[in-house]
Amino acid sequence: FTPTQAQRVFEIPEKSPVSSEQKKLCIGMATYDDYDGAYFSVQAIRLYHPEVLDDIEIVVVDNNPRGACAQALKKLGNWIPNYRYIPCEEIRGTAIKGVVFREANAEFVMCIDSHVMIAPGAIARLLRYLDSNPQSRDLLQGPLLSDDMKTLSTHFKPGWSGGMYGTWSHDERGQELDAPAFDIPMQGMGLFACAKSAWPGFNTRFSGFVGEEGYVHEKVRQAGGRTLCLPFLRWLHRFDRPLGIQYRITWEDRIRNYIIAYEELG
Repeated sequence: FTPTQAQRVFEIPEKSPVSSEQKKLCIGMATYDDYDGAYFSVQAIRLYHPEVLDDIEIVVVDNNPRGACAQALKKLGNWIPNYRYIPCEEIRGTAIKGVVFREANAEFVMCIDSHVMIAPGAIARLLRYLDSNPQSRDLLQGPLLSDDMKTLSTHFKPGWSGGMYGTWSHDERGQELDAPAFDIPMQGMGLFACAKSAWPGFNTRFSGFVGEEGYVHEKVRQAGGRTLCLPFLRWLHRFDRPLGIQYRITWEDRIRNYIIAYEELG
């Protein structure tokens, strides 16, 4: 952006109304000035998963509703059934994902980053899994597909690297699509699902980004749930941001969030 564009403040769009019909699954994402990522994530669901569209709602939480992308994100609802736009600026950072659960009008919620695409057939299989496990209190995740579309990362291995807790790792049990679910210690939070009623929530003292991996997993386990890898639930994540990241990332927020998480979990 030019300085003039960057400093411009836009009017906040209105929140989309809630449908009277509750869906089986809400697929939600939080976004901050990433219209392209959110657009392609939403449209990929519609293009590659047409068989589930009657059973899901799509929720987009805009973490910069005064920004240049807000009106375009809101306008997507003119073309997409079961799409809801939620402006939210009172929370900034990792905890914004909790707003997806707060706003979801569905029994189960799958939260994805606003630049994630899901492998064809995976959402339908997740719905069948949920039908078979309606009382699940577990955190459900799947393998990350690398850009080569071959390499899988089934979980995070606990441990510190580059100021972050957890490193990508692979378990052979996740190689086959039809393999049964298995327990994992933690996983990247670009895609995760659980019952809305089982969502443990983020510490209200969190500020900024980083700190959710491992933290949410331990909260689920302490509440009696399991943290599972579903081998079929594969997802692709855009990591490179050649135009830069628009939101604030600082070491102070990172360290503070980890200390808060460790204090809370004992």
